[in-house]
Amino acid sequence: MRRVVVTGMGCIGPLACTVERTWERLIRGDSGIRPIDRFPTEDLPSKIAGFVPWQGEGSSVNAQAEEDKFDPSPIMPQKDWHKVDHFILYGLSAAIEAVRDAGWEAPSDEEKERTGVLIGSGVGGLDTIYNTAVLLKERGARRVSPFFIPSCLVNLAAGQVSIRYGFTGPNHAVATACSAGAHAIGDAYRLIQTHMADVMVVGGAEGGVCLIGVAGFSAARALSTHFNDRPTEASRPWDRDRDGFVVAEGSGILVLEELEHAKRRGAKIYAEVIGYGLSGDAHHITAPHPEGGGAYRAMRGALASASLSTQDIDYINAHGTSTPAGDQAELCGVQRLFGEQSSVWMSSTKSSTGHLLGGSGAIESIFCIKALETGCVPPTLNLHNPPEGNTIDLVPHTTRERPLEIVMNNSFGFGGTNASLIFKTFSS
Repeated sequence: MRRVVVTGMGCIGPLACTVERTWERLIRGDSGIRPIDRFPTEDLPSKIAGFVPWQGEGSSVNAQAEEDKFDPSPIMPQKDWHKVDHFILYGLSAAIEAVRDAGWEAPSDEEKERTGVLIGSGVGGLDTIYNTAVLLKERGARRVSPFFIPSCLVNLAAGQVSIRYGFTGPNHAVATACSAGAHAIGDAYRLIQTHMADVMVVGGAEGGVCLIGVAGFSAARALSTHFNDRPTEASRPWDRDRDGFVVAEGSGILVLEELEHAKRRGAKIYAEVIGYGLSGDAHHITAPHPEGGGAYRAMRGALASASLSTQDIDYINAHGTSTPAGDQAELCGVQRLFGEQSSVWMSSTKSSTGHLLGGSGAIESIFCIKALETGCVPPTLNLHNPPEGNTIDLVPHTTRERPLEIVMNNSFGFGGTNASLIFKTFSS
């Protein structure tokens, strides 16, 4: 099998609109969770979210540094914004940063054919679907935009990136709920391993902070409701006072590349992808298996594909959404696999960003790679009352430093879909 490395990264999310600024704020212990002022929340039990701060947006983003606010103008002319849902804009933004970071232009037709795009999303253009349905009901079918369908299809994030750069290799998308970003990276890793591409622009994108999205997750009783007056304290993975996740939005994009291809062009190599495991719970449409069986099998599969043991893993970036059932199930799976005496550290960066749904596995993979690069393990914020019987170091409150060589990223989704990725410090 061919070796696959990471040569470019880009992201946009609740903390900032670039990798470096997002990472800087993450390890500082900042939170990107704020009161919602984009739409009315009077009828909603959850009134907070981790949304991308746009320039010129409402009062809840006023305290955000100007450099961290999103300006889509360089990405697409304002007259064209209505042609794409926010998740596509976020995916394009992160992809532009990642491709620029990788320095990959695919100058020949042959190289373009060997470059593909694979970007996942959990719900795609949910806000566009809602707004169009309202328009259809109130003003009739003739008012529906001809761009409605291509503005909300899950695969159009990948499609728009492919069109932007002329990449004519595999053009693909996955829609595996909150595992989509991780599955996209793992599937693209295998495409390169098996000679179907040399370079892949991959990740996840989500724009789910909208009225219908928050209403739907609230109806499912999945969101935090007890901390509306203290939004930065709401996402609290594993804490005994947790009461649900905080919905968030954004995108993480990686450039994956076959090792020899990257070396020939002198690319900077951030890390190597060495393992990928995936599984199904076969248990419930929204709840995880209570003993973490699916999580266990996905992690075990990733270790087997990398020919590693649990002793080789230094850090796990957990799925850790802050839901009562989900956090406990993942912890059970980790403790079952790694054992009670494991020295592995595990944290949930969703305590800072909220849950980016289909974008989470991709942006959290970037956090894993930055941890390898810097030796900094980002914290689990708001973890004041750890779970009883826990044997895993959950890195509460503050960033810690530790030499890291191999790290794992977990992503699990509704329907019992699970993915685990393993990244390693690159060595020739």
